[in-house]
Amino acid sequence: MSERPRARLAILRRSRTLLVDEALREHQVTLLPLGTRFSAVRIPGRLLVALTGINEAPKLDRFLRETLDGGPVICDPRFRRYHALVPASMPRTWHQALDDWRAMDVDCLGRGSYLDVPRVDAVQWTRPRATYWSAPMDSPTALCSPVEVARLIAAGRHCMPAEPEV
Repeated sequence: MSERPRARLAILRRSRTLLVDEALREHQVTLLPLGTRFSAVRIPGRLLVALTGINEAPKLDRFLRETLDGGPVICDPRFRRYHALVPASMPRTWHQALDDWRAMDVDCLGRGSYLDVPRVDAVQWTRPRATYWSAPMDSPTALCSPVEVARLIAAGRHCMPAEPEV
């Protein structure tokens, strides 16, 4: 590769990094890689609303804290979804269930995925689009139980409206 394309590539990489850094600062989050210390199960807000009938963020947060025994959950209100933090092994050990869950837009994010993690003091909904801890993380080793997360998803699945046949 000649000098000119290398220089352009370096500029593009640096520009992308600056844009990502600016976005992360604006939303007060840190981008963390998944699959090493923990993974995350993405749960759409509509599944939780179907299960509970609750639309208010503080009440959904309380429901998740109680249902998942205080395990850490991050809320991303921009996309109305929640991320339950689970052991890093969950994407491998629950792969068959994950295939079924994907039809509901549930996914388990592990190696090769990144997650916007809010500041530790962002523990309640304060403004639209601001990621926060729906259920704060007490310690890096205190994660959601995969079985409890699976039960929550299974219960929500039965409450979801049927998709129209195509």
